[in-house]
Amino acid sequence: MPSNIGEGGGVRSVQRAFDILSLLSEDRRTLTIREVVDETGLAKTTALRLLQTLEHMGLLWATPKGFTAGPALWRWAHLARSAWELPAETVQLMRELGARHRETVNLYVPRDVRRICIAQQESPQPLRHVVRVGDELPLWAGASSKVLLIQAPERLLVRVARSSPYGEAHVATLRAWIGRAAHDGYAASHGEREPGLSAVAVPITVPITVPITVPITGPVTSAGAVTSAGAVSTGSTVGGGGRAAVAALTLSGPTVRFTEDRVREFAADLREAAKRMSERGFDHPLT
Repeated sequence: MPSNIGEGGGVRSVQRAFDILSLLSEDRRTLTIREVVDETGLAKTTALRLLQTLEHMGLLWATPKGFTAGPALWRWAHLARSAWELPAETVQLMRELGARHRETVNLYVPRDVRRICIAQQESPQPLRHVVRVGDELPLWAGASSKVLLIQAPERLLVRVARSSPYGEAHVATLRAWIGRAAHDGYAASHGEREPGLSAVAVPITVPITVPITVPITGPVTSAGAVTSAGAVSTGSTVGGGGRAAVAALTLSGPTVRFTEDRVREFAADLREAAKRMSERGFDHPLT
């Protein structure tokens, strides 16, 4: 019997269904059966069966011109937008930064060996740097990566380095970048990932918390679990005396506009905005 397990341990039929959905884009809002067959390599009967299933689930909608996005995707998009939406104050701070400096403002959060853009205020200038919300970028370079990795464990740094074009030897460079970012309170990059692109980033932080462990003075109840002889963890947390970076606030644009003086100016303004965001409390599904 043929296996339904796909690459990476996923279910092949589910992977194929999402391969079809991923063919939809702003430039192509309708799919024909022929396009699906040609671009996925599926047999026509398999493609048709998957298209009909997606239509039945409301993920696709049949039209005279082909299949387009269905109403269920709209509901999912609404849920995703609600989950990812940032507080109004955070959005306003980003708008003010963009208005003052006329460069693109981004918020990134770490996700394994990559960083994900969760918000953006686009520069009004013709020559500008733009990424889309939801885009994933590597952690092996860039100002945002340097501040996001400040407290990263060694094993993560090794994995990030291995994902870079330079291999594991890149760990030494990452340590140097991180050390400087931790000392300065911000990081800058010039052409590290893309020639001609520069950025300045600062961390947004939250208090570090640690589990409370207290001596056992009686029988352990369902409120706690024994962690070691004579101690029980209550599941509560207290301040750990420090703060951890959970996001990076960034200004980016063409290197020609990121002079040394401007970098210092950007860093000072970014730090003030990040301080306000951190004091307010930063919460996001990916953090």
